[in-house]
Amino acid sequence: MKSQAFKAMMVRSEKDRPVSREIIRRSIDDLPSGDVVIQVHFSSLNYKDALSASGNRGVTRKYPHTPGIDAAGIVMDSTHAGFLPGEPVLVTGYDLGMNTAGGFGQYIRVPADWIVKLPERLSLKESMVYGTAGFTASLCVFKLTVTHGLKPEDGEILVTGASGGVGSLAVSILAKLGYSVTAASGKPEMHEFLTGLGARSIVSREDIQDDTDSPLLKARWAGVVDTVGGVFLATALKSTQQRAAVTACGNVASPLLNTTVFPFILRGITLYGIDSASTPMELRKAIWEKIASVWKIDGLDRLSHEISLESLDAYINRMLQGKQTGRVVVNLQTGSK
Repeated sequence: MKSQAFKAMMVRSEKDRPVSREIIRRSIDDLPSGDVVIQVHFSSLNYKDALSASGNRGVTRKYPHTPGIDAAGIVMDSTHAGFLPGEPVLVTGYDLGMNTAGGFGQYIRVPADWIVKLPERLSLKESMVYGTAGFTASLCVFKLTVTHGLKPEDGEILVTGASGGVGSLAVSILAKLGYSVTAASGKPEMHEFLTGLGARSIVSREDIQDDTDSPLLKARWAGVVDTVGGVFLATALKSTQQRAAVTACGNVASPLLNTTVFPFILRGITLYGIDSASTPMELRKAIWEKIASVWKIDGLDRLSHEISLESLDAYINRMLQGKQTGRVVVNLQTGSK
């Protein structure tokens, strides 16, 4: 493929200097080696992107760097027989946007085994309304409903961090499937939003935060999607019903988990860890097919806000400050050329 210039966000993090972010012109020749070149039409903003864009070396080891762990677009060039120019595809997870130039650039080059062909009934933009957040939420739903076999009649499902990307999508998918969802949020102004997504009831952070040494609390939840970790995950474990299940996929509250074995040996609950980045490809494809069909949410637009690459910097700051709700979709084909 003939090399050409394109727009990308470049993050620089140097010793004794503030982290900087700017939109620059790059060349396709500058991209890392890989099987497939993709013209990115849409990406999305995730918390991991905000960390990478702020110089967090636990996410990204080497700078300068282009973040963006999600990308959806069109194959432009391929040395792999499984992908042909003109095909719509998406990439989430693996090393994209972490140490491999990511979706905050108009082109990416990646290994073929990172790529999922865009399912029918799902547009490029819709796939990025879901993105890593929606894929993670769907993995949680899969573990609860398919692997563990929870049914709507089994009782309430708690979703923590419900106004965030993963939480809001988990609420929406579970509600679509007929489950009674209790949404936990520390933002009272988001109650109407969460009710609109299908939450049956809403609780505050204080309602699901137990700082005592009690090994068990009154059993309430048939299942839990925990997106924040720390004391909220510990409290959820104490409050889950007999032989129920909890999924853990975040640590924004804390990576530490202070609990006992009693929820596991007295109530027989199961804790599922969710690692969306390295999900095996066959399961990855199966989840995306569910997202595009039986789990597809009505009215996706109310869950997201579309911005240009040039507007992204301000939204990164909002996310780092804990002020961002719902999903931010980045349109790589709009804005200045």
